[in-house]
Amino acid sequence: MSKKNVVVLGGGTAGTMAANKLHKALPASEWQITVVDQDDKHDYQPGYLFIPFGIYRPDEITKSRRKYLSDGIPLVYGEIDRVDTDAQTVALVDGTVLPYDQLIVASGVTPRPDQTPGMDDEGSWRVDVFDFYTREGTTALAKKLAGWEGGRLVIHITEMPIKCPVAPLEFAFLAEEFFTKKGMRDRVEMVYVTPLPGAFTKPMCSSKMGYLLDDKKIALETDYMIERVDTENKMIVSFDEREIPYDLLVTVPLNMGADYIARSGMGNELNLVPVDKHTLLSKKHDNVWALGDANDIPASKAGSVAHFEIDIWLDNFLEHIAGKAMTGAFDGHANCFIETGYGKAMLIDFNYDTEPLPGKFPVAGVGPMSLLKESKLNHQGKLAFRWAYWNVLMPGRPMPIPALMSMSGKEAPQTTSVS
Repeated sequence: MSKKNVVVLGGGTAGTMAANKLHKALPASEWQITVVDQDDKHDYQPGYLFIPFGIYRPDEITKSRRKYLSDGIPLVYGEIDRVDTDAQTVALVDGTVLPYDQLIVASGVTPRPDQTPGMDDEGSWRVDVFDFYTREGTTALAKKLAGWEGGRLVIHITEMPIKCPVAPLEFAFLAEEFFTKKGMRDRVEMVYVTPLPGAFTKPMCSSKMGYLLDDKKIALETDYMIERVDTENKMIVSFDEREIPYDLLVTVPLNMGADYIARSGMGNELNLVPVDKHTLLSKKHDNVWALGDANDIPASKAGSVAHFEIDIWLDNFLEHIAGKAMTGAFDGHANCFIETGYGKAMLIDFNYDTEPLPGKFPVAGVGPMSLLKESKLNHQGKLAFRWAYWNVLMPGRPMPIPALMSMSGKEAPQTTSVS
């Protein structure tokens, strides 16, 4: 009897975890798991944030994809052309065709400066307009900051959703520390520009973190929907004609899923695959799943979300292929450290229905981590996550944090009753 095929598109965070967990859960005599990606470079993407400030080097965040996939999982190198969901095949640009019985889309999202007029203009892109959500972008920005003598720094988000929605704020806070320690903070005017009504996606976070922007003298420009980058006059221009000049622009371009998703008719306008937000099963195809950043669930596009959702998804997958009803329901659980500079960080823990709340984590009343409060221990937790990423998450080992969010240790907001 021939084996059934699981094809995983993407060998990054979600794809690697999913493949390794399936390898342990499925009988090798019945199933073959294959991963497809363009190269053998697996980046620890949270590390992109630290490279511009010399905290990490580029070589410290990149490892071999092959090394972190279990033996027995083939890694096929190639660019994906399209998926034929009727024929249940994946066609690569080089002509290779891979049949599948179950397909896992885990190809993430990519910054797309080409989607905003002027953003990637030759002569400005990575000269005075930079990104830091790619290996190339963050490395180029590190070289720029090393010799930059000051001026107006604009930190800008094009549109949500983006990978790690707290990272632009973290960049602002770390940049403020960087310039202060270089003795040039008085020569740098900093402006944080967001399409959101506040500094963060969640109101509680915005209220708790607002003082940080004020204390660090970082101006905040909200509800800003960019129309174009005017590189000749060095300003960004919004659809309501607000002009914000810059000497150095660090932007988060529009984040989009892979182009093959559009060619295959599988995605929405951002090339994200619509799925049931609790089961991660495609809304259009009964044997297609989308994990990590590649799906359209209303949760943060962060590594912690991929980890938590895959823990729930695995049981659903096994039930589904056995013809049983899926019993797991992912709740959108996210757990994120937020670097605030000077060796401190905040920690937030939330899900679809509960916004970040103050308290202690993971043990009620004990912690040792504090929620929505700066601490040095939270900063150490952020740095320690790199070790956990490679040694616990990628191999598919269990983490001592439940996949579903718990209210234990959280200070629920008080409600006032009306008599």
